[in-house]
Amino acid sequence: MSWQPGGQPGYPPYGQAPPEPGFYPGGLPPTHLPPGGFAQPGYPPQGGGAYPQPGYPPAGGYPAPGYPPPNQGPNMSGYGDIESGGGGAFDFSEKTIRLAFIRKVYSILMVQIGVSAAFIGLFTLHQPTKVWVAQNPILLILAFVTMFVTLICISCCESVRRTSPMNIIFLGIFTVSESFLLGVSSSRFNGELVFWAAAITCVICLSLTIFAFQTKIDFTMMGGVLFVCVIVLFIFGIVSMFYPGKIMTLIYGGLGAILFSVYLIYDTQLMIGGNHKYSISPEEYIFAALNIYLDVVNIFLSILQILGAANRD
Repeated sequence: MSWQPGGQPGYPPYGQAPPEPGFYPGGLPPTHLPPGGFAQPGYPPQGGGAYPQPGYPPAGGYPAPGYPPPNQGPNMSGYGDIESGGGGAFDFSEKTIRLAFIRKVYSILMVQIGVSAAFIGLFTLHQPTKVWVAQNPILLILAFVTMFVTLICISCCESVRRTSPMNIIFLGIFTVSESFLLGVSSSRFNGELVFWAAAITCVICLSLTIFAFQTKIDFTMMGGVLFVCVIVLFIFGIVSMFYPGKIMTLIYGGLGAILFSVYLIYDTQLMIGGNHKYSISPEEYIFAALNIYLDVVNIFLSILQILGAANRD
């Protein structure tokens, strides 16, 4: 067979039949084979060895020593840890949920305080309402029973405080009942004392809330101590009923204001969560609003009691 000019060296020109078997060693032109053939000497291993060669990958696994893990940013060490403030997506999600929870709690709390302020203003400034309540003491007993029952249901029954709209209904009934009792209690004092008690309570609560958000002191571990203090204050209140007087009233009111001020910090930090040892679940927004509302109410009543005793002849 002859070759025509113009073809590449070692190949037949276009249009001709392939060379006979054995024309080229291995079936390919020798000019296009590497010096040792296509496969390098020793690869694959002789005797049917497996790919890849022994010693690969390295014994340390992937990645090789000295290389950073793939797709790892500088903040991955705190991923998913809301306490550490890392930059992971889970961490951001948890903080977003906590902030939404805090906004919801304070929104409910503002509505509760608004309802209570309306009742207090009506019972304090409107004389016919004050007289009507004084002539119907059964309403006071009914409001107290309703308040106590709804408080127990919200505090002890998880299905009540977590099921909507049942939780809103029970909290609304409790707020109206408690506001009625606050109005009756405030009607025993003149309007000026009530106003100053409300103003002092606002200043105290705002200051303590800012302190609870900013301080590094963890008050969430003081739950047991605060509960013991409540028991002591309750017993002291019973004793003071048998020994009434201006001094006893001032002491009882002062102790109550201090205790429930600490309780306000405690409940606020439970709601905040974060770096504190204990925190309340974001699903418990009704319970959190109830706790802070009761703290504000008790501070107001203690301040009102102190002012009333101080102005007593």
